[in-house]
This record gives sequence, structure tokens and C-alpha cells, in this order.
Amino acid sequence: MADASPVPPDDSTPSSPAARARAAVEQALREAELPWESPRPGTYVTQLPGTRKLSTTTQLIVGEHTLSLNAFVIRHPDENHEAFHRWLLERNLRTYGVGYAIDRLGDVYLTGRLPLAAVTPPEVDRLLGAVLENADGSFNVLLELGFAAAIRKEYAWRVARGESTRNLDAFTHLTEPTVGG
Repeated sequence: MADASPVPPDDSTPSSPAARARAAVEQALREAELPWESPRPGTYVTQLPGTRKLSTTTQLIVGEHTLSLNAFVIRHPDENHEAFHRWLLERNLRTYGVGYAIDRLGDVYLTGRLPLAAVTPPEVDRLLGAVLENADGSFNVLLELGFAAAIRKEYAWRVARGESTRNLDAFTHLTEPTVGG
């Protein structure tokens, strides 16, 4: 007589939560027309195009129970650490699905986690939108808070050499001389 014990569904069956989540991530990336690669099954890496930050590298990983998301935002600040980190913590109160985090080097990431049952193409799209809003939309503020001296130095270096300062236009309030000073 054959063994009639049930075989647990493996991760690759179309009805498994992980397989459905992988399909949802792939559909969301295709529908958003984002370039992506999958270096290993269940891992997706894409570049979100921005206006302030050229692009935001974002990784989505379908695990056994959750979808996790990690996106690099900016390296550790050169200066003004307390105000920089306070801004991140205060901003975390208003983010959807993601939060700012720092790694052991102090570099800033956006991270998020969803149960597999909640992973749908619209929800993945919302998460990617939250990454874009909080990485690209906040980029200039983070630059001002953590890198003002470097911005001034770069501006002076470019002016001294007659090079374009166009991509520093958003920071003219930091680079123009003060009146009476």
C-alpha cells in the first residue's frame, strides 16, 4: 500500500504564499516599467528613478513568511549628526510601509516588511512609491542637514574652475554670500 501522508506544498507551487508573492512583485515591477534583475530566486533588485537623487537602488526579498524591502538612501552624514538623525526619527512617524534605519557604518536605508498574505501588485507599487517619496523627496533635506560644508566646498571648487554649478542650484541658500557678511 502506498504512503498516503500529505506532502507539504513546497515553495515553488503556484499556490504557495511565496510563489504568489514572487508573482505579485514581478507583476508590480513590470507594470511600473522598472528595470529589475533577480540575482537568486525570490530576490529582486531595481533602480527607482528620481528627480533629486538620480536613482534609488531597492531590493525586495520574498522570504518564507515575509516580503522585506531595503533601499539605500544616503551615506552617513559628515556633520550635524544629532539634527540629521532626529529628522529621520521624526519623519518615521509619517512614512507608509517603510522606515528609516542606519547600518553599522551609519549609512541610511529605508526598510519595510510585509506578511506574504498582504503582498499584491498594488501593495508592492505603494511600497515602491513610499521608497521614492522618502528617498528622492527627502534627499536635498538630508544633504543640507548632513553635508552643508561639503556642498559649500564643492560649489567654491566649481566656481574657481569655471565649471557648472547647475546641479547645486537647489542649495543656493547655502552657497550665496550673506548680505552684510
